[in-house]
Amino acid sequence: MEKNAAAPEKSISFPRHSSKKNILFSSPITPRRYETIDEEAPPESQDPDQDPNSSNQTATEFSLSELLEEVDRFLASFSEAKENANSDPTEDLEVPDAVESLSKTVESMINKYGHSLARFGENEDDDESFINAVTCISRISTMLDDFSSSSKTGATLNRTSTVLQRAMALLDEEFRNLLLLDQQDANAAKSDYNLEQSFSSKITSKLSSFNSNSSGSSHDSVRGQQPQPEPDRLDEFPSFSEESISTMNKIATTMITAGYENECCMVYSISRRNAFKSALNDIGYESISIDEVQRMSWESLQAEIATWISVVKLCSSVLFSRERKLCDAVFSGHKSLSESLFCNLARAVAIQLFNFADAVVLTKRSPEKLFTMLDMYETLRDLVPAIRDSYPDDIGKELISEAEAARNRLGEVAVSILCDLENSIKSDNGKTPVPSGAVHPLTRYVMNYLKYTCEYKDSLEQVFVEFEKTHGTPGTTSSPFQMQLLTVMDMLDNNLDMKSRLYRDQALRFIFLMNNGRYIMQKVKGSTEIHQLMGDTWCRKRSTDLRGYHKNYQRETWGKVLQCVNHEGLQVSGKVSKTVIKERFKCFNTLFDEIHKTQSTWVVSDEQLQSELRVSVSAVVIPAYRSFWGRFRQYLEGTKQAEKYIKYQPEDIENLIDDLFDGNNTSMMRRRT
Repeated sequence: MEKNAAAPEKSISFPRHSSKKNILFSSPITPRRYETIDEEAPPESQDPDQDPNSSNQTATEFSLSELLEEVDRFLASFSEAKENANSDPTEDLEVPDAVESLSKTVESMINKYGHSLARFGENEDDDESFINAVTCISRISTMLDDFSSSSKTGATLNRTSTVLQRAMALLDEEFRNLLLLDQQDANAAKSDYNLEQSFSSKITSKLSSFNSNSSGSSHDSVRGQQPQPEPDRLDEFPSFSEESISTMNKIATTMITAGYENECCMVYSISRRNAFKSALNDIGYESISIDEVQRMSWESLQAEIATWISVVKLCSSVLFSRERKLCDAVFSGHKSLSESLFCNLARAVAIQLFNFADAVVLTKRSPEKLFTMLDMYETLRDLVPAIRDSYPDDIGKELISEAEAARNRLGEVAVSILCDLENSIKSDNGKTPVPSGAVHPLTRYVMNYLKYTCEYKDSLEQVFVEFEKTHGTPGTTSSPFQMQLLTVMDMLDNNLDMKSRLYRDQALRFIFLMNNGRYIMQKVKGSTEIHQLMGDTWCRKRSTDLRGYHKNYQRETWGKVLQCVNHEGLQVSGKVSKTVIKERFKCFNTLFDEIHKTQSTWVVSDEQLQSELRVSVSAVVIPAYRSFWGRFRQYLEGTKQAEKYIKYQPEDIENLIDDLFDGNNTSMMRRRT
């Protein structure tokens, strides 16, 4: 081919640049509407009238700063002509050679970075020169792009646009690689952690095997021994150095200034979402669908909920604030853009967390789920201030609304479960009395349930207030949760009264009521929260009821016994009748033996109540028997049948009373049947 012959037309591809670092995504930056030129055009493609060495001479004659000054003067002249002219200023304006020289200089810098002779961020002076040159090229391209391409400016527009696209592709790649460093560091740490735990697990397995073979002892499940990822492993999240953040800031600023804001934001957004997801996975959190939640056993779901609670707290207290700080640092000078990027990332995470809460709400309701639901409720409640502090008002309001909606749905489930407790009490209508008058299982269940429930007193107050507002329930002077608690206690009292009537022995009925009443009182007094809610008036009434049961027991059990040792009615024709005295001792012995035999099998598990009952019985029976025995035994002493009728000394009665309410072997055997 002759030297001055026209160059043949070629199909030209956009150059790709090699890198030692892995690329997760293909570059989103593609050529715009301008034709590109070869990275190194062949000599034949040059203008035949142009001196082959003129460009090299220009590049040699001018430094970069001088080129930038020359281009700045051209841009200023262009702007002035644009303001004063009524037509396209490009028709009367010559493009200086400095523009082409600057394009070649930028291409040379791109080739230097692209071929790994140097990396962006390693030399501040080189980076600053590159950014200044690229920014200048961007200004040229933007200015010329505002007008129809004339023969004078069309080539320059294509040339600068192509160089700019190559520069943006390089910065895009560098930006992506820097963002990937956080994930690579996290993956490396995770790999080291897994290797360490694998080694630890093998050692533990061998030790367990040795212990089992040598001693035959049993061990806990492997699941309980496995170490779980701890949130403190995220202490370094995100793990960018100050130098890396500074470099990313320079890249982002340059790309945004050059008009590549969308491309820059897309790379940042995708990379940070992947990094955030990886961080959550690292502490054991995986996204779970609604169907998966519905199929889980409650035990498995509880473990997932525990992780979810940790993640929400970690996000609200640590991760979101750190992510916001990183975003503000990388996009400093572009506040609205930084806010938008952070809010989009955090919102995606938050919505995923809210969806899990909604999935849990849809599971089958049961009493044991109440406390877990309340834990989740409190977690979302505490998340709202964190959202308010981290988000702009317009975006924060939307997320706060969604967080509160998810929280309120959990609250409604809590209300529903407590209402189901009422139904459980109502439906417990068994016809078999508890042996020995012991505390009924329903009493133990309800009181222990309420004890733990009242540990969430403040949250439940809020839950019931919100429920009343939502469902239009009329308000009350007292707290709605307190009213709910009183309702449950009244229902339990009514149920126990019904169960007490199953006993044929009235004395045992009152022992049953005392046992259960005392158990309830002890639980109320032992819980500050329940005691505050029930109030002193309720407690005084309960104490009065217990004293009433005690008196009724004494009357039903010991009334007839005391009649036997009454001093009245012993005389016949003015003299003490031995026959009547014999009958009285005989009646006392029979009744006392029967009571001792029966009531020593009854159970009073509360030691204080047991002692109080024995003391009260002794206080009534022993003085009456001692008086009768001391005054009237003389009428039978010396006869052959004295021991038959005077069976007990007063001390014997006192010892036998101490056997009452112990629940002896016969009682225990009855309870097993």
